[in-house]
Amino acid sequence: AIMTFTCHNNHVSQVRHERGKRLWFDVSEVPVDETIVNAELRLYQNANYTLRLPTTYTVTIYLVLLDGSQKELEYVDSINTTTGNEGWLLFNMTGPLTNWVVFPKTNRGLYLSVHAANRLSHEMQPEDIGIVLAGDRESEKQPFMVGFFKTIGVNNKKRNRKTRELHRRKKSDTESSYPRNPFSDPESLWSTRSCQMQSLYVSFRDLDWQDWIIAPDGYHAYYCKGECNFPLNAHMNATNHAIVQTLVHLMHNEVPKPCCAPTKLSPISVLYFVYEKNVILKKYKNMVVKSCGCH
Repeated sequence: AIMTFTCHNNHVSQVRHERGKRLWFDVSEVPVDETIVNAELRLYQNANYTLRLPTTYTVTIYLVLLDGSQKELEYVDSINTTTGNEGWLLFNMTGPLTNWVVFPKTNRGLYLSVHAANRLSHEMQPEDIGIVLAGDRESEKQPFMVGFFKTIGVNNKKRNRKTRELHRRKKSDTESSYPRNPFSDPESLWSTRSCQMQSLYVSFRDLDWQDWIIAPDGYHAYYCKGECNFPLNAHMNATNHAIVQTLVHLMHNEVPKPCCAPTKLSPISVLYFVYEKNVILKKYKNMVVKSCGCH
């Protein structure tokens, strides 16, 4: 299975370095019994030819630790880049994601640090070398994390049932004191433009079918509408194919985005005339949209 996670940022108020960015990911929807095969953080860098020498910079990702220990930041990964580079920067996030899923209370996010390769003490703003941050206008270049999971079998699921129940109880106990997202309200993340179900009532009279349909007079059919923009969150019911397609779309614009379409349909029963004499009650499949998703 593949899951993507949108990014939220904020300044790290309790960390000494002020010229960096805080990146936070809500991973609470990852089942605790999923095996994490790999995880990546991706940051987009626009080319910036306005900066003078030095042209080589180091981008470093740290794990934020605010648990009372003396160490405030823990090194995760780093990469060297130049001001002329254009494209995605990839960082290994397997360790932090695994830790956040097992111990959700430790999820204090990441710290992004940028400095000249030969001046480690001089920290810069990520935007200075063209890195796109959360909240910037370039929506398709926002930072994101992608996780690759191996789902366990049925027998192993039974074996780990107690582990899941313990995780749910632990999560429930901490929800009141520890917010899922310490930087923003999760409800505000919902976009009315995202793929979702819309109301639609179909009147058989409007279709001029009242002469042969006895009942019902109409029904609530609903329909799917909205965008399938990256990242595809859990409420979008995206398939693995759709998630991969959005990743490819980020690299190659000629590949279209996934489409918003029904993921579940239900039947309705219709009473109607046949040859003006016989009456038949028939159930028609796939008539009502029950849920929508990106495909």
